[in-house]
Amino acid sequence: MKILPLFILIISGLTGFGTSALAAQDAGQGHDYRTFHTDGTIDFGEIGDSYTSDLVMYLAGNQFMVMEELIKSFQARNPDIKTVYVETIPPGQIFKNQLLKQGEIDGQKTAMNPDLFASVNINHLKNLKKKGLMNEHMIYIHNKLELMVAKGNPKGIKGPEDLARDDLVQSHPNPLTEGIFKFYGSEMLKDLNLHQKVTGGKECKSCWAVEGKTWFTSRHHRETPYRIEQGQADVGIVWVTEVSHAKREGRPIDGVSIPAPYNKQDKVGYAIGPMLNGRNKTNARRFLLYLASNEAQGIYSSYGFIPASGEERRVKPL
Repeated sequence: MKILPLFILIISGLTGFGTSALAAQDAGQGHDYRTFHTDGTIDFGEIGDSYTSDLVMYLAGNQFMVMEELIKSFQARNPDIKTVYVETIPPGQIFKNQLLKQGEIDGQKTAMNPDLFASVNINHLKNLKKKGLMNEHMIYIHNKLELMVAKGNPKGIKGPEDLARDDLVQSHPNPLTEGIFKFYGSEMLKDLNLHQKVTGGKECKSCWAVEGKTWFTSRHHRETPYRIEQGQADVGIVWVTEVSHAKREGRPIDGVSIPAPYNKQDKVGYAIGPMLNGRNKTNARRFLLYLASNEAQGIYSSYGFIPASGEERRVKPL
């Protein structure tokens, strides 16, 4: 089913119009699978398009807010690439459950051979190389950690050290499937000697790591703004880009900066590479060239991402 772009924005929950239903949908899974068409329409949840689109990309989910503008710009310059299927969920889930084995979404099988795969953990790509599925990559953007709080910061949170406070209810990405916490948030807490205090040493998802104090999300760190809006949490570790996006969309959210090196800005690099078994190798190359362009970098920057250097944006062997 094709939907006009304005209506897409409304129903997708990405405009932050303030209702619980829309916020919950933004936190959920309904808009992680999109097919972009050159006429400006977008299909949601057409999983079969992963087998037929002119370009298929499985990307780290925290880029979800950039995709519409980015793909529209790319297709305007490459109008012969009429359909672009983009999946934006945690890359660990993609790696384990869709690239290394047959995956299903809502009972529909997903293609195991996207043209491009991107992750915030380059080891995912290196492991694909070991399995003969990828041999090149580039770093195309960077990000950093920030604390998300309610608008106006009613709890007066000053920085990551405040995560030791007993009066805060926290919502963090789960350490099992979400790279933001598994590779970066947990490391930050360990650097601050707060890991045991905050997590209780527990690894789980959809659960209280510390009963009544620290909640680990089910699938997305996008669940955290919803929990804060509903008064279910006071603070959560997110990407700075998520705070920027929430504020842009008028949601009652603010951010508290995390200073370097605790924000991990020197470590967080988004790596992307073409799959050797992808169907559309030429189109994948064309997208990588576009992704390395100043225009694409400018789009990412406008959403709070940190541009990659010119050297990083060169495709190199893994």
